[in-house]
Amino acid sequence: MANFSKSNVPQFSVDVYQNEFLPEGGREVNGIVTVTSTGGGTTGGSPLPGAAAAPGYGPGQAPSAAVVLMVDCSGSMDYPPTKMRNARDATAAAIDTLREGTRFSVVAGTHVAKDVYPGNGQLAVADARTKAQAKEALRKLSAGGGTAIGTWLRLTDRLLGAADVDIRHGILLTDGRNEHEAPEDLRAALDSCAGRFTCDARGVGTDWEVKEVTSIASALLGTADIVADPAGLAADFTQMMENAMGKEVADVALRLWTPVGVEIRFVKQVAPTVEDLTGRRTEASPRAGDYPTGSWGDESRDYHVCVLVPEAGIGQEMLAARVSLILPDPSGAGAPQVLSQGLVRAVWTDDMVASTSINPQVAHYTGQAELAQVIQQGLDARKSGDFDGATAKLGRAVQLASASGNQDTAKLLSKVVDVVDAATGTVRLKAKVAEADEMTLETRSTKTVRVKK
Repeated sequence: MANFSKSNVPQFSVDVYQNEFLPEGGREVNGIVTVTSTGGGTTGGSPLPGAAAAPGYGPGQAPSAAVVLMVDCSGSMDYPPTKMRNARDATAAAIDTLREGTRFSVVAGTHVAKDVYPGNGQLAVADARTKAQAKEALRKLSAGGGTAIGTWLRLTDRLLGAADVDIRHGILLTDGRNEHEAPEDLRAALDSCAGRFTCDARGVGTDWEVKEVTSIASALLGTADIVADPAGLAADFTQMMENAMGKEVADVALRLWTPVGVEIRFVKQVAPTVEDLTGRRTEASPRAGDYPTGSWGDESRDYHVCVLVPEAGIGQEMLAARVSLILPDPSGAGAPQVLSQGLVRAVWTDDMVASTSINPQVAHYTGQAELAQVIQQGLDARKSGDFDGATAKLGRAVQLASASGNQDTAKLLSKVVDVVDAATGTVRLKAKVAEADEMTLETRSTKTVRVKK
């Protein structure tokens, strides 16, 4: 695999934001863990003080990568005919964005999956010649057949699994519902592929199922979005591929070590999107467990860790949790490398001001997580005909979006409800809502904003 010039090696840092003070008898400890990767990726930047470098390649090298593009070629892609043409053009634009030397393949997805380029279960190596050949193969794609996304993912897993590379990534485009396989077949495919590659998923038009597309991205630690107008696909695919090419380190895990007697309530990613990782824990040792975070480029993400500690008396303190960023040994034989770590503490005090103040970061992200939840609940209530429930939930969403400065979500909400008073969450449901507007709100409901400085 070819190596590519990079001036910096990615560095990781961990910062913990919390109010460590508890009243007598207090047990719940919350911390926001900010993980930042810098010095690699696409943006350059200087390494952070005290940050640890990730291994795998040195100065003058870049990570090897493999990407599979899954294009929906089911019969519905012909309605309107421009949809299939836009999908071909978007995939061609993504191929143009591939870094030289990246291994890649194009999969046509219907009720079966077929690797249409380079074919025969192989991956091509990106250069001017193979990119031109792939775009020629794209021109021959036509719409016809059903939709069985699990088969697309399993073929992608086989293709990527055969590549000796650092980064494995999929991009999936669909315009319809997964009607030609049972829901449990898709779930089994996702379970099989989880941890083996990351995947961004896009729904084009308005005839696809939001929960299907978002569940794919969630399981495979990628992004999900709607492209309501097929004409916007090329720009979206180019951006997705640029992000994929910016990834420097794969298979990074958040390791949480807790002392005896400490219970873990939850571990969630809370920025740039809300993603509950609690159920994805794999045991690393009797007191430690790993939570997957996927691939990293130059970026920063926030995680909310909540634990219950044993009761203690005034003046006592303890380490409630140790959060480490872990990179497994590629060979599987050695110990994982600790890239960076931070501490979550608990201190019992009789100072009521100290023990009752809520850390601004914790308060903000608790609100953002609730925002994502009430949007989903409100839209579900609206679909089921519970208009009073929908009004209450979406009103609360408007209130939370306004208070936190989440302007993008506030704009999306305003297309579904008429806002009477954002501060109190007083709204009226709109009588008519464009399907694309409702689907956009649902798809992007988990996107968060960071704390206002």
